[in-house]
Amino acid sequence: MARYEAVQARLREAPATWLITGVAGFIGSNLLETLLKLDQQVVGLDNFATGHRRNLEEVERLVTPEQWARFTFIEGDIREPADCARVCTGVDYVLHQAALGSVPRSLEDPLTTNAANIDGFLNMLVAARDAGVKRFVYAASSSTYGDHPDLPKVEEKIGNPLSPYAVTKLVNELYARVFARCYDFRTIGLRYFNIFGRRQDPNGAYAAVIPKWFAGLIQGETVYINGDGETSRDFCYIDNCVQANLLAATVEEDEATDQVYNVAYGERTSLNELFGLVRDRVAARHPGAAAAEPVYRDFRPGDVRHSLADIGKARRLLGYEPSHSLARGLDEAAEWYLDNLG
Repeated sequence: MARYEAVQARLREAPATWLITGVAGFIGSNLLETLLKLDQQVVGLDNFATGHRRNLEEVERLVTPEQWARFTFIEGDIREPADCARVCTGVDYVLHQAALGSVPRSLEDPLTTNAANIDGFLNMLVAARDAGVKRFVYAASSSTYGDHPDLPKVEEKIGNPLSPYAVTKLVNELYARVFARCYDFRTIGLRYFNIFGRRQDPNGAYAAVIPKWFAGLIQGETVYINGDGETSRDFCYIDNCVQANLLAATVEEDEATDQVYNVAYGERTSLNELFGLVRDRVAARHPGAAAAEPVYRDFRPGDVRHSLADIGKARRLLGYEPSHSLARGLDEAAEWYLDNLG
Protein backbone atom coordinates (compact mmCIF):
# COMPACT_ATOMS: atom_id res chain seq x y z
CA MET A 1 0.00 0.00 0.00
CA ALA A 2 2.99 2.33 0.38
CA ARG A 3 3.14 3.09 -3.36
CA TYR A 4 -0.59 3.73 -3.56
CA GLU A 5 -0.55 6.05 -0.56
CA ALA A 6 2.33 7.99 -2.10
CA VAL A 7 0.44 8.28 -5.40
CA GLN A 8 -2.64 9.63 -3.64
CA ALA A 9 -0.58 12.22 -1.76
CA ARG A 10 1.15 13.30 -4.96
CA LEU A 11 -2.16 13.69 -6.81
CA ARG A 12 -3.59 15.86 -4.04
CA GLU A 13 -0.56 18.13 -4.28
CA ALA A 14 -0.57 18.29 -8.09
CA PRO A 15 -4.06 17.52 -9.49
CA ALA A 16 -4.34 16.12 -13.00
CA THR A 17 -7.14 15.84 -15.56
CA TRP A 18 -8.56 12.36 -16.06
CA LEU A 19 -10.96 10.83 -18.57
CA ILE A 20 -13.08 7.88 -17.50
CA THR A 21 -15.02 6.12 -20.26
CA GLY A 22 -17.97 4.14 -19.00
CA VAL A 23 -18.09 6.55 -16.06
CA ALA A 24 -21.70 5.69 -15.14
CA GLY A 25 -20.91 2.00 -14.81
CA PHE A 26 -19.92 0.00 -11.78
CA ILE A 27 -16.14 0.35 -12.09
CA GLY A 28 -16.25 3.76 -13.76
CA SER A 29 -18.34 5.35 -11.02
CA ASN A 30 -16.02 4.00 -8.33
CA LEU A 31 -13.03 5.45 -10.16
CA LEU A 32 -14.89 8.75 -10.38
CA GLU A 33 -15.66 8.77 -6.65
CA THR A 34 -12.02 8.11 -5.73
CA LEU A 35 -10.59 10.70 -8.11
CA LEU A 36 -13.01 13.43 -7.05
CA LYS A 37 -12.22 12.75 -3.39
CA LEU A 38 -8.57 13.29 -4.38
CA ASP A 39 -9.58 16.69 -5.83
CA GLN A 40 -8.85 15.73 -9.44
CA GLN A 41 -10.43 17.16 -12.56
CA VAL A 42 -12.46 14.41 -14.25
CA VAL A 43 -14.17 14.14 -17.63
CA GLY A 44 -16.65 11.27 -17.95
CA LEU A 45 -18.11 9.64 -21.06
CA ASP A 46 -21.04 7.22 -21.13
CA ASN A 47 -23.91 6.26 -23.43
CA PHE A 48 -25.90 4.51 -20.65
CA ALA A 49 -25.99 1.22 -22.53
CA THR A 50 -25.05 -0.56 -19.31
CA GLY A 51 -24.28 2.33 -16.95
CA HIS A 52 -26.86 4.21 -14.86
CA ARG A 53 -27.48 7.85 -13.98
CA ARG A 54 -28.17 6.72 -10.43
CA ASN A 55 -24.49 5.79 -10.07
CA LEU A 56 -23.46 9.34 -10.89
CA GLU A 57 -26.12 10.70 -8.54
CA GLU A 58 -24.76 8.54 -5.73
CA VAL A 59 -21.22 9.78 -6.32
CA GLU A 60 -22.51 13.36 -6.21
CA ARG A 61 -23.98 12.67 -2.77
CA LEU A 62 -20.69 11.18 -1.54
CA VAL A 63 -18.38 14.05 -2.51
CA THR A 64 -18.40 17.76 -1.64
CA PRO A 65 -20.02 20.32 -3.94
CA GLU A 66 -16.55 21.68 -4.70
CA GLN A 67 -15.33 18.24 -5.71
CA TRP A 68 -18.42 17.56 -7.83
CA ALA A 69 -17.83 20.84 -9.67
CA ARG A 70 -14.57 19.36 -10.97
CA PHE A 71 -16.52 16.70 -12.93
CA THR A 72 -17.64 17.22 -16.52
CA PHE A 73 -20.02 14.63 -17.92
CA ILE A 74 -20.47 14.11 -21.65
CA GLU A 75 -23.09 11.72 -22.96
CA GLY A 76 -21.58 10.03 -25.97
CA ASP A 77 -20.46 6.77 -27.52
CA ILE A 78 -16.99 5.31 -28.01
CA ARG A 79 -18.21 3.97 -31.36
CA GLU A 80 -18.28 7.60 -32.55
CA PRO A 81 -14.77 8.94 -33.31
CA ALA A 82 -15.91 12.55 -32.82
CA ASP A 83 -17.11 11.79 -29.28
CA CYS A 84 -13.78 10.15 -28.47
CA ALA A 85 -11.79 13.11 -29.81
CA ARG A 86 -13.95 15.56 -27.87
CA VAL A 87 -13.45 13.92 -24.47
CA CYS A 88 -9.69 13.38 -24.88
CA THR A 89 -8.87 17.05 -25.38
CA GLY A 90 -6.72 18.40 -22.54
CA VAL A 91 -6.63 15.09 -20.66
CA ASP A 92 -3.56 13.76 -18.85
CA TYR A 93 -4.72 10.19 -18.14
CA VAL A 94 -7.34 7.97 -19.76
CA LEU A 95 -9.01 5.17 -17.79
CA HIS A 96 -10.87 3.28 -20.51
CA GLN A 97 -13.59 1.17 -18.88
CA ALA A 98 -16.33 1.42 -21.50
CA ALA A 99 -17.15 -1.95 -23.03
CA LEU A 100 -19.90 -4.49 -23.40
CA GLY A 101 -19.04 -7.18 -20.87
CA SER A 102 -20.49 -10.67 -20.42
CA VAL A 103 -19.58 -13.87 -22.20
CA PRO A 104 -23.26 -14.87 -22.71
CA ARG A 105 -24.08 -11.47 -24.24
CA SER A 106 -21.23 -11.85 -26.71
CA LEU A 107 -22.41 -15.33 -27.70
CA GLU A 108 -25.90 -14.01 -28.38
CA ASP A 109 -24.81 -10.81 -30.15
CA PRO A 110 -21.17 -10.89 -31.28
CA LEU A 111 -21.58 -7.96 -33.70
CA THR A 112 -22.58 -5.44 -31.03
CA THR A 113 -19.88 -6.70 -28.68
CA ASN A 114 -17.31 -6.33 -31.46
CA ALA A 115 -18.47 -2.80 -32.32
CA ALA A 116 -18.14 -1.57 -28.76
CA ASN A 117 -15.09 -3.51 -27.65
CA ILE A 118 -12.93 -3.41 -30.78
CA ASP A 119 -14.14 -0.49 -32.92
CA GLY A 120 -14.74 1.62 -29.82
CA PHE A 121 -11.39 0.66 -28.34
CA LEU A 122 -9.53 1.63 -31.51
CA ASN A 123 -11.41 4.94 -31.68
CA MET A 124 -10.30 5.71 -28.13
CA LEU A 125 -6.68 4.74 -28.83
CA VAL A 126 -6.53 7.03 -31.85
CA ALA A 127 -8.19 9.92 -30.02
CA ALA A 128 -5.94 9.59 -26.98
CA ARG A 129 -2.83 9.34 -29.14
CA ASP A 130 -3.80 12.40 -31.15
CA ALA A 131 -4.54 14.36 -27.96
CA GLY A 132 -1.13 13.51 -26.53
CA VAL A 133 -2.36 11.96 -23.28
CA LYS A 134 0.35 10.75 -20.90
CA ARG A 135 -1.04 7.28 -20.27
CA PHE A 136 -3.86 5.10 -21.58
CA VAL A 137 -5.01 2.51 -19.04
CA TYR A 138 -7.63 0.06 -20.27
CA ALA A 139 -9.80 -2.67 -18.84
CA ALA A 140 -8.50 -5.98 -20.13
CA SER A 141 -9.94 -9.30 -18.97
CA SER A 142 -9.03 -12.64 -17.44
CA SER A 143 -11.09 -14.18 -20.26
CA THR A 144 -7.97 -13.69 -22.39
CA TYR A 145 -6.47 -16.78 -20.75
CA GLY A 146 -9.06 -18.90 -22.54
CA ASP A 147 -8.38 -22.61 -22.43
CA HIS A 148 -4.85 -22.39 -21.04
CA PRO A 149 -4.85 -24.93 -18.19
CA ASP A 150 -2.18 -23.53 -15.86
CA LEU A 151 -3.06 -22.13 -12.43
CA PRO A 152 -2.32 -19.52 -11.30
CA LYS A 153 -2.59 -17.47 -14.48
CA VAL A 154 0.55 -15.55 -15.42
CA GLU A 155 0.45 -12.75 -17.94
CA GLU A 156 2.81 -14.29 -20.48
CA LYS A 157 0.84 -17.55 -20.96
CA ILE A 158 -2.56 -17.41 -22.64
CA GLY A 159 -4.62 -20.00 -24.49
CA ASN A 160 -7.34 -19.92 -27.13
CA PRO A 161 -10.32 -17.61 -26.55
CA LEU A 162 -13.56 -19.35 -25.58
CA SER A 163 -16.06 -16.62 -26.53
CA PRO A 164 -16.46 -13.59 -28.81
CA TYR A 165 -16.03 -11.41 -25.73
CA ALA A 166 -12.65 -13.00 -25.01
CA VAL A 167 -11.61 -12.38 -28.62
CA THR A 168 -12.41 -8.67 -28.29
CA LYS A 169 -10.33 -8.31 -25.12
CA LEU A 170 -7.39 -10.11 -26.72
CA VAL A 171 -7.61 -7.81 -29.75
CA ASN A 172 -7.51 -4.81 -27.38
CA GLU A 173 -4.16 -6.03 -26.05
CA LEU A 174 -2.83 -6.55 -29.58
CA TYR A 175 -3.87 -3.05 -30.64
CA ALA A 176 -2.32 -1.51 -27.52
CA ARG A 177 0.94 -3.33 -28.22
CA VAL A 178 0.98 -2.14 -31.83
CA PHE A 179 0.31 1.48 -30.79
CA ALA A 180 3.25 1.30 -28.41
CA ARG A 181 5.52 -0.05 -31.12
CA CYS A 182 4.34 2.12 -34.00
CA TYR A 183 3.50 5.41 -32.26
CA ASP A 184 5.44 5.22 -28.97
CA PHE A 185 2.07 5.56 -27.21
CA ARG A 186 2.10 4.46 -23.57
CA THR A 187 -0.59 1.98 -22.55
CA ILE A 188 -1.23 -0.43 -19.69
CA GLY A 189 -3.86 -3.17 -19.74
CA LEU A 190 -5.43 -4.50 -16.54
CA ARG A 191 -6.77 -8.04 -16.76
CA TYR A 192 -9.65 -7.91 -14.31
CA PHE A 193 -10.58 -11.06 -12.40
CA ASN A 194 -14.23 -11.02 -11.26
CA ILE A 195 -14.41 -7.51 -9.84
CA PHE A 196 -17.28 -6.96 -7.38
CA GLY A 197 -18.54 -4.32 -4.97
CA ARG A 198 -20.86 -1.38 -4.39
CA ARG A 199 -22.97 -0.18 -7.32
CA GLN A 200 -22.55 -3.39 -9.31
CA ASP A 201 -25.91 -3.93 -11.00
CA PRO A 202 -27.81 -7.01 -9.76
CA ASN A 203 -30.45 -6.81 -12.49
CA GLY A 204 -30.64 -8.07 -16.03
CA ALA A 205 -29.76 -11.25 -17.86
CA TYR A 206 -26.02 -10.53 -17.74
CA ALA A 207 -25.65 -9.54 -14.09
CA ALA A 208 -22.56 -10.84 -12.30
CA VAL A 209 -22.95 -13.57 -9.73
CA ILE A 210 -22.27 -11.67 -6.48
CA PRO A 211 -24.77 -8.80 -6.95
CA LYS A 212 -27.31 -11.23 -8.38
CA TRP A 213 -27.05 -13.48 -5.33
CA PHE A 214 -27.22 -10.60 -2.88
CA ALA A 215 -30.39 -9.35 -4.57
CA GLY A 216 -31.95 -12.80 -4.75
CA LEU A 217 -31.31 -13.62 -1.09
CA ILE A 218 -32.41 -10.19 0.13
CA GLN A 219 -35.63 -10.42 -1.87
CA GLY A 220 -36.32 -14.07 -1.07
CA GLU A 221 -35.92 -15.28 -4.64
CA THR A 222 -34.35 -18.47 -5.98
CA VAL A 223 -30.59 -18.33 -6.40
CA TYR A 224 -29.08 -20.39 -9.22
CA ILE A 225 -25.62 -21.88 -9.58
CA ASN A 226 -24.41 -22.81 -13.06
CA GLY A 227 -22.88 -26.28 -12.93
CA ASP A 228 -22.02 -28.23 -9.80
CA GLY A 229 -20.80 -25.24 -7.79
CA GLU A 230 -17.18 -26.36 -7.79
CA THR A 231 -16.28 -23.87 -10.51
CA SER A 232 -13.87 -21.42 -8.88
CA ARG A 233 -12.92 -17.81 -9.40
CA ASP A 234 -10.49 -15.22 -8.04
CA PHE A 235 -12.94 -12.59 -6.76
CA CYS A 236 -11.50 -9.09 -6.44
CA TYR A 237 -13.07 -6.19 -4.55
CA ILE A 238 -13.58 -2.87 -6.33
CA ASP A 239 -11.14 -0.95 -4.11
CA ASN A 240 -8.32 -3.21 -5.32
CA CYS A 241 -9.33 -2.47 -8.91
CA VAL A 242 -9.35 1.30 -8.31
CA GLN A 243 -5.90 1.08 -6.74
CA ALA A 244 -4.53 -0.78 -9.78
CA ASN A 245 -5.91 1.85 -12.18
CA LEU A 246 -4.33 4.77 -10.34
CA LEU A 247 -1.00 2.97 -9.98
CA ALA A 248 -0.98 2.05 -13.67
CA ALA A 249 -1.79 5.59 -14.78
CA THR A 250 0.94 7.21 -12.70
CA VAL A 251 3.79 4.68 -12.67
CA GLU A 252 6.96 6.35 -13.90
CA GLU A 253 9.31 3.44 -14.61
CA ASP A 254 9.56 2.70 -18.35
CA GLU A 255 9.71 -1.03 -17.66
CA ALA A 256 6.20 -0.92 -16.21
CA THR A 257 4.49 0.58 -19.28
CA ASP A 258 3.27 -1.18 -22.42
CA GLN A 259 2.38 -4.18 -20.25
CA VAL A 260 -0.67 -6.11 -19.13
CA TYR A 261 -1.24 -6.99 -15.48
CA ASN A 262 -3.52 -9.30 -13.57
CA VAL A 263 -5.81 -7.42 -11.18
CA ALA A 264 -7.08 -9.84 -8.57
CA TYR A 265 -6.65 -10.84 -4.95
CA GLY A 266 -4.73 -14.04 -5.65
CA GLU A 267 -7.02 -16.60 -3.97
CA ARG A 268 -9.52 -19.03 -5.47
CA THR A 269 -13.06 -19.55 -4.14
CA SER A 270 -15.66 -22.03 -5.41
CA LEU A 271 -19.19 -20.93 -6.18
CA ASN A 272 -20.47 -23.20 -3.40
CA GLU A 273 -18.16 -21.48 -0.90
CA LEU A 274 -19.14 -18.07 -2.23
CA PHE A 275 -22.83 -18.83 -1.83
CA GLY A 276 -22.31 -19.61 1.84
CA LEU A 277 -20.37 -16.40 2.40
CA VAL A 278 -23.04 -14.25 0.73
CA ARG A 279 -25.88 -16.06 2.51
CA ASP A 280 -24.28 -15.55 5.93
CA ARG A 281 -24.00 -11.81 5.38
CA VAL A 282 -27.57 -11.43 4.18
CA ALA A 283 -28.89 -13.61 7.03
CA ALA A 284 -27.33 -11.26 9.60
CA ARG A 285 -30.06 -8.76 8.69
CA HIS A 286 -32.63 -11.06 7.07
CA PRO A 287 -32.66 -14.25 9.19
CA GLY A 288 -34.94 -16.06 6.77
CA ALA A 289 -32.10 -16.20 4.25
CA ALA A 290 -30.15 -18.58 6.50
CA ALA A 291 -32.23 -21.54 5.23
CA ALA A 292 -31.83 -20.66 1.54
CA GLU A 293 -30.28 -23.26 -0.74
CA PRO A 294 -29.14 -22.75 -4.34
CA VAL A 295 -30.67 -24.47 -7.35
CA TYR A 296 -28.13 -26.04 -9.68
CA ARG A 297 -28.48 -25.86 -13.45
CA ASP A 298 -26.37 -26.50 -16.57
CA PHE A 299 -22.91 -25.04 -17.05
CA ARG A 300 -22.85 -21.92 -19.23
CA PRO A 301 -21.21 -22.15 -22.67
CA GLY A 302 -17.92 -20.26 -22.86
CA ASP A 303 -17.19 -20.35 -19.14
CA VAL A 304 -13.82 -21.57 -17.89
CA ARG A 305 -13.81 -24.07 -15.05
CA HIS A 306 -11.23 -22.48 -12.75
CA SER A 307 -9.53 -19.12 -12.57
CA LEU A 308 -6.77 -17.87 -10.27
CA ALA A 309 -4.35 -14.99 -10.81
CA ASP A 310 -0.68 -14.60 -10.10
CA ILE A 311 -0.41 -10.93 -9.05
CA GLY A 312 3.37 -10.94 -8.64
CA LYS A 313 4.01 -8.84 -11.74
CA ALA A 314 1.62 -6.08 -10.61
CA ARG A 315 3.21 -6.14 -7.16
CA ARG A 316 6.72 -5.88 -8.58
CA LEU A 317 6.26 -3.26 -11.30
CA LEU A 318 3.26 -1.23 -10.10
CA GLY A 319 3.50 -1.56 -6.33
CA TYR A 320 0.02 -3.15 -6.26
CA GLU A 321 -0.99 -4.50 -2.84
CA PRO A 322 -4.66 -5.46 -2.63
CA SER A 323 -6.27 -3.97 0.46
CA HIS A 324 -9.40 -6.13 0.51
CA SER A 325 -9.69 -9.90 0.76
CA LEU A 326 -12.86 -11.58 -0.49
CA ALA A 327 -14.26 -11.64 3.06
CA ARG A 328 -13.56 -7.97 3.74
CA GLY A 329 -14.90 -6.99 0.33
CA LEU A 330 -18.08 -8.99 0.89
CA ASP A 331 -18.57 -7.25 4.25
CA GLU A 332 -18.51 -3.85 2.55
CA ALA A 333 -20.53 -5.00 -0.46
CA ALA A 334 -23.15 -6.56 1.81
CA GLU A 335 -23.62 -3.28 3.63
CA TRP A 336 -24.26 -1.47 0.35
CA TYR A 337 -26.65 -4.10 -1.04
CA LEU A 338 -28.56 -4.45 2.21
CA ASP A 339 -28.98 -0.68 2.43
CA ASN A 340 -29.97 -0.25 -1.21
CA LEU A 341 -31.97 -3.41 -1.96
CA GLY A 342 -33.49 -4.21 1.43
